[in-house]
Amino acid sequence: MSPIFEMSMVRAWILIAGLLLAQRISAEDKQRTTADEKEITIQSTNIASFTVIGIEARTTNAKEATPDGIIGKQWQKLFGEGVLDRIPERMDRNVYAVYSDYTSDHNGEYSFLIAAKVKDGTTPPTGRVAKQVGAGRYAVFTSEKGPFAKVVPAVWQKIFRLEDAGTLNRLYLTDFEIYDQRARDPQNGQVDIYVGVK
Repeated sequence: MSPIFEMSMVRAWILIAGLLLAQRISAEDKQRTTADEKEITIQSTNIASFTVIGIEARTTNAKEATPDGIIGKQWQKLFGEGVLDRIPERMDRNVYAVYSDYTSDHNGEYSFLIAAKVKDGTTPPTGRVAKQVGAGRYAVFTSEKGPFAKVVPAVWQKIFRLEDAGTLNRLYLTDFEIYDQRARDPQNGQVDIYVGVK
């Protein structure tokens, strides 16, 4: 990845971290949106398990809505320290953001791992974490095309609303975002979000 792309990703993720939960909708809008979303057809797919290696930290969505959020700092560390370049046995050039080890639902603590997909059995370098993304059924959400700071939080807000409406029954085991070739321009990119479902 080019240094310009990497710095753009860092800036975009610093903004996303602050905006993830800062987006608020009024109770009236939420009720209307929730009613509309009960009729949405959610696309799902079965995913085979795979291994990722990267950098991990614990956080909450509430923390990410404050200046103490760590997600933006993790993205900055990923590109600033060239973490991806030192991960062995990479399977592709995509970047994976994995959410796991939930203590409860989207209001609780979870682990956030930014990583590369690797061959199963790969030993992580010192200071890096290997994690298995579980096999199973995942609901797939594709963001609009636009600035990550806007389109990624918008998808997560939609996921939270669908869950609150009872339309989406999440497992809270592993969820992940894929940043592929469509994400090369963080000001006009597109991301797929996979959410584990029952």
